[in-house]
Amino acid sequence: MRPISFSIEKEHPGSLARAGVLHTEHGDIKTPAFVAVGTKATVKGISSAQFSELGVQTIIANTYHLYLSPGEQTVEKAGGVGKFMGFSGPTMTDSGGFQVFSLGEGFGKKLSKFLPENASQEEGVSVYNEELATSHGKLAIVDEDGVSFTSHINGSLHRFTPERSIEIQHALGADIIFAFDECTSPAADYEYQKEAMDRTHRWAVRSLAAHRQNFEKNKQQGIYGIVQGGRFADLRIESAKTLANMDFDGYGIGGSFSKADILGILDTVDRELPKDKPRHLLGIGEPEDIFIGVAAGIDTFDCVLPTRNGRSGGIYTNNGKLLVENAEYKEDFSPLDTECDCSVCKQFSRAYIHHLFRSKEMLGPTLASMHNIYFLTHLVERIRASILDDNFEKFRDEFLGKYKR
Repeated sequence: MRPISFSIEKEHPGSLARAGVLHTEHGDIKTPAFVAVGTKATVKGISSAQFSELGVQTIIANTYHLYLSPGEQTVEKAGGVGKFMGFSGPTMTDSGGFQVFSLGEGFGKKLSKFLPENASQEEGVSVYNEELATSHGKLAIVDEDGVSFTSHINGSLHRFTPERSIEIQHALGADIIFAFDECTSPAADYEYQKEAMDRTHRWAVRSLAAHRQNFEKNKQQGIYGIVQGGRFADLRIESAKTLANMDFDGYGIGGSFSKADILGILDTVDRELPKDKPRHLLGIGEPEDIFIGVAAGIDTFDCVLPTRNGRSGGIYTNNGKLLVENAEYKEDFSPLDTECDCSVCKQFSRAYIHHLFRSKEMLGPTLASMHNIYFLTHLVERIRASILDDNFEKFRDEFLGKYKR
């Protein structure tokens, strides 16, 4: 029996949306679900003791960062990433493949995983911003066997191959691990997207073999393959078909998209993947994107934006986003979101949190991040309920009608 399994509770007619349960050794994940990003075995500014009240069912940690510090051996000695960070629930780790892109082609650029709607593929956008630019090294060289890269900590040279990525993830001990892949720029042309996709497929074979050959870890950890191909539908279809023929326990959809293309691509991709296995959308999780993903059959999402936005005062509300540091909130004694039941909204006002940000008090970013995490986990919980109640489209349209106005 595999260490993870997936059961579908309800499918929504007219779309690929579904409600299910992802079973792991450390507990069940009710899907659709938002996965909090715990890059360095921490969700920035939030204690694992708060996860339950914030609706966090599971987290995804970063293989690259934990490899560099404190080292996978230390995490393994602690009993795995969950025990290391004081969390008893299910955990995931990425493969380190994202760093292939962000260290290499994306270095020093301001990018997102989405190509802006009015940008051409030649405009050279990337996944970088100022924060990312100080968290990765300045060199990554991709070859057929793997990637060589420098540490952002001390500049030392390191090497990841599919086998090494799996070995590190075995030591980190998450319930779900990912095959090593190359995440490309949304600006990359068709020829390079195909080259990177083909390399990702060869790395997927090697990652899967490395995992299955470790009989102990194969009984403890599930492994996902990652669909690539950029914003080109034919490449995405080819990638999905290729990976579907491999014996993965689930599938991640990686890489970058144009927002105009994402629905069609995701829908097409998910129709090619095994229906009875879970699907995860890597690194994308804004409210409007989650609705698109759920409709296209995505089960789990991860995204750094709830805490990244929170640290700069960006707040999700049912009426759209707000920047709490703006002067208009100085004497606004209403909660961040009048429709939110999180502990932050129950206890604190916009005026108080505005004051914390203006005074550079560290509590401000913490409270904002807590609210944002709660907002997204409970939005996805409401989406799940709408699927079970057969009113997904109605809930989506009502929510987005207010959120985007």
